[in-house]
Amino acid sequence: MTRFNVTLCSVLLLLTSITLEVANAQVNSLPYSYQYTQKFNDILYSPDTRIHTASKPLLFKGELLSRFDSLQNTNAVDSKNWFMRKIFNEHLIEVNKEDHTFYLDFLPDFMLGKELIGDDKRTTWLNTRGFQGGVTIGDKFTFHASFFENQGVYPKHIDDYVDRNGVMPGQGTVKFGDDYKKDWMYATASLTYAFSDKFQTTLAYDKNFIGDGYRSLLLSDFSGNYSNLKFTGEVGKFQYTSIWAYMNDPRNPRIAPEDTERRSGDGVKYGSFQYIDYNATNRLSVGLLASFVWAAKNDYQENLEPEIPYLDYFNPIDYPGGPMSNPNGVRNNVKTSYASLGLNAKYKVLRNLTAYGQLMLDDFTASELFTGKGHVNNKLGAQIGARGYDIFAVKNLNFLAEYNVVRPYTYQQFESRNNYSNHGEPLAHPRGANFRELVGIANYSWNRFDFTLQGLYSQYGTDPVNGPNMGGDIFQSYSNVYSMYDNKIAQGVKNDLYYVDARAAYVLNPKYNLRFEVGYTQRYNRTEDLPTQKSGVINIGLRSSFRNFYGDF
Repeated sequence: MTRFNVTLCSVLLLLTSITLEVANAQVNSLPYSYQYTQKFNDILYSPDTRIHTASKPLLFKGELLSRFDSLQNTNAVDSKNWFMRKIFNEHLIEVNKEDHTFYLDFLPDFMLGKELIGDDKRTTWLNTRGFQGGVTIGDKFTFHASFFENQGVYPKHIDDYVDRNGVMPGQGTVKFGDDYKKDWMYATASLTYAFSDKFQTTLAYDKNFIGDGYRSLLLSDFSGNYSNLKFTGEVGKFQYTSIWAYMNDPRNPRIAPEDTERRSGDGVKYGSFQYIDYNATNRLSVGLLASFVWAAKNDYQENLEPEIPYLDYFNPIDYPGGPMSNPNGVRNNVKTSYASLGLNAKYKVLRNLTAYGQLMLDDFTASELFTGKGHVNNKLGAQIGARGYDIFAVKNLNFLAEYNVVRPYTYQQFESRNNYSNHGEPLAHPRGANFRELVGIANYSWNRFDFTLQGLYSQYGTDPVNGPNMGGDIFQSYSNVYSMYDNKIAQGVKNDLYYVDARAAYVLNPKYNLRFEVGYTQRYNRTEDLPTQKSGVINIGLRSSFRNFYGDF
């Protein structure tokens, strides 16, 4: 009966979306960028609006689309010279017709830096050549794609990450060169069809983000891109987002026997992310995310594919295999899948101040939850934060303050192929688990100038060399925990991370975010019984695109 009801509701929702009036359905989109999204804060988080803000990338429509168009033409340079217009105002190639538009841009991303504090005093650099293009057809279709070819040398802590994981953070698989050089490619693509102003579907090779903060403990944009199909629909005060993902797993490759000619490659895993957001009032929003990840059957191994009642995963309330489905915190299909529930909420406290938070439940044992004994099955995380815009009555001055904490062993599974990851990286927080973190960010925009200041403190625990699983590395096996009781945050080898990043940029062309940028990043990582790792890198460059690159871990 449950499956029948869910199927019926899905069919009715689809029919409703098709039959609704299609006027005012024009949309546009870009890959998610935290920095760029801040330019919409006074719309997204105003108590005068009731916009669903948690699911990203945002679809620019209505008032958001008007702001997007305005930002694309910020302080346009008045010139009849073709070269000047292309540098400062326009896409390299652009066509604007009544029923369709097209644009194409070359995206340079060149940076040069110097390590001032670290032991090796290396010169860092980035050499990227990229392209982006976009198409809109009428008020229903919008398409965006980008491609980047990259070579670079990064500071030591990013080098160490790449050496451990074989991927550039959030960017993809890396080829290793001489003298710290790394080589990788990065691409995105997104096609959106708007049934109406309230219903859209998107086919993409991109990332997704659920939350109102800088980090997300539910679903973040930290890992690499993955193929996904997304449906978004609004009915009354509710918004339903359904994401179905096809992901790679280079840590668990398909291995063919020697006597076969069938191709081997990265392992395959799938994800289902069902999010319901409820705007109770203009000020209060509450959302529930049900996440499910499972590995595809390896053609050369037996008994690894779970029995999946697919229709059940449209329903985030009655979610099979979730953390509350078994009082002992152990699911029937625990060795073949991962499931969790997440709560996301925000409240607009003042006109320009919003409080937000998240609670993520992986597994827990109800009888042990509040005993204070540190039971291993209590796998959960929490976030609390505040963000504001136009602070001190200064237009476009934004701030964010956020605290994140995740208990040991969260996101782990008995087999790493079924954990909460994509392309060898966490699907949630970059640190994985077994940490507490405090983040503060301030940014200011004036005309074509952008300024950003970020500070971060994190305390986290790692595994001893050749030692037991202490709960921070989500790729370790949950069947090999250190202790059933007395588990504490930052257990294992204790680390204290201090991170500061300051950047200033002048946007030459807002159409593709072409900008001169100068920045300084300082990082201290104090590890128990080891010398403190120190880094201070100053850099300058000509940059473009809207992609995120995270190095704050």
